[in-house]
Amino acid sequence: MSKTLIDIDDELLDKAGAILGATTKKDAVNRALREVVDREERAKGLQWLHDSDALGVLRDPEVRARARR
Repeated sequence: MSKTLIDIDDELLDKAGAILGATTKKDAVNRALREVVDREERAKGLQWLHDSDALGVLRDPEVRARARR
C-alpha cells in the first residue's frame, strides 16, 4: 500500500463516503476505487456473455420451460 498526497474535493468525498457507507476518508477512497474496478469487471463479464452467446440456449422456449420446473 502506498501513501500519496492529493487534493480531493471534500464535499464530493463526503457524499461518496455516505453513499458507500465509509467511516473515514481513506475508507471512502478505497471503497470508491474498489467500486470502479468491480464495475469494470462486471461490464467485461457481461460483454463476454454477449459476445460468446453463452446464454443463447435460453432463447429456446423448451429450455426455458424446463428451467422453470
